[in-house]
Amino acid sequence: MEGAVGRNGIAAEPAGMAKYLGDWAGDYRGEALAVLRPGSVGEVQALMRLCNELGVGVIPQGGNTGLVSGSIDSKGGGLVVLSLERLNAIRQIDAGNFTLQADAGCVLQTIKDACEAQDCLFPLALGAQGSCQIGGNAATNAGGVNVLRYGMARDLILGLEVVLADGELWNGFSGLRKNNSGYDLKQLFIGSEGTLGVITGVEVKLFPKPARTETAYLGLASFEAAVALFNQARRDCSDLISAFEIIGAECVELARLIDPAMRAPVAAPVHVLIELSSSAAIDLNSLLAGLLGGAMENGLVTDAVLAASTTQARSFWAIREGLVEGQAKRGYHVRTDLSVRISDIPGLIERARRFVANDHPGWIPLAYGHAGDGNIHFNVLPPLGLAEHEARARGAEVITGLYEIAVGLGGSISAEHGIGRSRRKEFWAGLSPTHRRMVAALKCALDPKGLMNPGCLLPATESVP
Repeated sequence: MEGAVGRNGIAAEPAGMAKYLGDWAGDYRGEALAVLRPGSVGEVQALMRLCNELGVGVIPQGGNTGLVSGSIDSKGGGLVVLSLERLNAIRQIDAGNFTLQADAGCVLQTIKDACEAQDCLFPLALGAQGSCQIGGNAATNAGGVNVLRYGMARDLILGLEVVLADGELWNGFSGLRKNNSGYDLKQLFIGSEGTLGVITGVEVKLFPKPARTETAYLGLASFEAAVALFNQARRDCSDLISAFEIIGAECVELARLIDPAMRAPVAAPVHVLIELSSSAAIDLNSLLAGLLGGAMENGLVTDAVLAASTTQARSFWAIREGLVEGQAKRGYHVRTDLSVRISDIPGLIERARRFVANDHPGWIPLAYGHAGDGNIHFNVLPPLGLAEHEARARGAEVITGLYEIAVGLGGSISAEHGIGRSRRKEFWAGLSPTHRRMVAALKCALDPKGLMNPGCLLPATESVP
């Protein structure tokens, strides 16, 4: 394989492979025959042809910021990791048509900065944007804080360039916003988690850069009040809402593990972070102030702070971002990514809290997430001092119970993080026989040898019913 990528494009020693074989949270550690780092699309094709001939499984890997072991083989199955990090160029920005083309290995923050320099916005925004890659965002159908207004990665992608399992290249770029010509093949690869091909290029929609942004941090008495406030905000502000985050008060202490000086601007059981953005022609400040004034009058909101500056708005967001880092700093914890109908959010959180209190006393539940799109991260911390091996064993029971609650409400066990290897069993068990046959047919058609990210998302091809 060195002949296909050169000496600098392959690592086979433990020291050189280490950073590609573990996740940032420390939950997963894997193995690989080698890590391949192609520097061009042609090299990706050459490697895929060679792996296809040799029958070697391939794990495509972007920034390795995933949380479900989608790009790490913890079973030691004799696979190679194919990192896209050297394919990292922005190919084209067309500000007139509001489109951008980039290599799959281009870091999301790099894309966002380049768009801003052109007075444009690429709205995909998530905590890992400083290291995650746009190809991985496409392969996992990434979400983030702006889904409410702009949609998931799937809604932002115009086209893909993909190297198939046999090394053949499919170019799905067109720059068209409307193209009703048969099957939309790019959708097969978005969210496929590298199980159908290697995404090497991405073409995305851009938007005008908002001229105004207003942010407020609110205190509420309950999650029911938060959902009621969201419904009112949608009616009063419509699509000007770019984010609506809810945070249980218990989460703030986790953010303080990252910055001990951090203080929430309100004291209440439930916190809401709301952001509006628009062109200069709209008086967002008056609109948001009016919404909050009415909400305080009718008792939905108990306290509110409207950001007076960009710096203060950033301090609000630092709480939301810091609580995620704080959980990782504390150590192992149960992490979920649940999705329910917006109206079911209070019921989900109430049932989940009751389950933890009754069945796992001493464990600490945390509820937060993108409430505007029904995505709640209900995480649970083990008691301090509990041995990690015991915490992980108990944690598996906690996860099972939380999944049952979400599914019982007609929800999903994965709102935005994907399935990977860690959720594969639950995902596959929840599919109908018809759904399984359809998935198996797609997998067999595009990856007949079962070499694309085996073990991720679905069982090995030969065992799929």
